[in-house]
Amino acid sequence: MHADLAARAVDARELMDDPGADRGMLERTYRLFRIVNAVVSRPGAVYRRDVRPRARAGQVRILDVGAGGGDLCRVLARHLARDRLDADITALDADERATAWAAAQDGGLGVTYRCALVAELVRAGEAFDIVLSNHLLHHLSPAGLQEMLADTRRLAAPRGLVAHHDIARGRTAYALFAAGTWPFAANLLAGSFIRDDGLTSIRRSYTTDELAAVAPPGWTVRRGVPARLELRWEQDDAGS
Repeated sequence: MHADLAARAVDARELMDDPGADRGMLERTYRLFRIVNAVVSRPGAVYRRDVRPRARAGQVRILDVGAGGGDLCRVLARHLARDRLDADITALDADERATAWAAAQDGGLGVTYRCALVAELVRAGEAFDIVLSNHLLHHLSPAGLQEMLADTRRLAAPRGLVAHHDIARGRTAYALFAAGTWPFAANLLAGSFIRDDGLTSIRRSYTTDELAAVAPPGWTVRRGVPARLELRWEQDDAGS
């Protein structure tokens, strides 16, 4: 399978973003995110590096922007419960289909699922110790990206952290995802948008240099594995 990865495929659209997307396929996609993200996004590493150290100092408020099916929030909630640490976790998504499905999967973990825009939380004066997103940035227009970064920074409490995680566009990432999902296309992934939308996501994503070029001052771009990007802002003791 070949794709032009020289530049972002900004006009490509993911099937699950269609308001008329098949509800059954959409919900199966949400369900499968748990498996895909465990391999690709490594939420355990996010917990160990960014969440647990802050939670050990006291209760933390965590916001996941564009949370989709809420799997990242539930993984964090389980880790925190295991370590007997206290947190208030909010899974935020602008699509009511996602928040309705995610809320039904909570299983008593106590995550709050909200259907709202980030700007609404800013206007309400809310603040969070940790603001996260996963696979959100590549969905946004250039103006939407700048608005998201400004709003999520406004939501950061004193000494807060904002960390947006996404895919890094590249031939290796595309080839690995295509090859890794192909054996499961007719079974495990059948009836979902995982494979098609995953390939589209990679085509729409940034490279390290592209993201660094559009990041506002004060933000840092980090490259990780496998084919990961992190756009990070962290308030230091001086309040910068």
